[in-house]
Amino acid sequence: MLDTNVRRVLARAVTGVRYPPNATTAAERRLARTLLPEDERTAARWAAASMELGALVCTAKNESCPRCPIAAHCAWRLAGKPEHEGPPRRGQTYAGTDRQVRGKLLAVLREAHTPVPQARLDRVWHEPVQRARALDGLVADGLVEPLPGGLYRLPLT
Repeated sequence: MLDTNVRRVLARAVTGVRYPPNATTAAERRLARTLLPEDERTAARWAAASMELGALVCTAKNESCPRCPIAAHCAWRLAGKPEHEGPPRRGQTYAGTDRQVRGKLLAVLREAHTPVPQARLDRVWHEPVQRARALDGLVADGLVEPLPGGLYRLPLT
């Protein structure tokens, strides 16, 4: 799973640059494959953790290195946080995208201490087809586990 947040974390932590290329490259895919744990459950947790790290700590504009669990190993931070030297960054739309819906669904699941009923997830987004597509994608990516009775949770650690 190479979403925008994961790509940024890998660019900074591993390759030492502020931002990844504008489009996903074969080199990024190879790098991600080498870092992905072989065990499927561990890989799913790694993917979720990487996305959360990029969404909440290693953000595009306001990174919070003091809160980062991998700061001591981050190539970009260790290099003095060099500025971006590549082509100008394109603004990415977020509002109304599947990515926004996925984030809202994950936020509900992240804050829950018990499995969440489908009805509670249905309240996070007004458009049912897009919401279902986002939830199905999270399940397919191994980031959300469906349970009997229409319940969902994050994968157990």
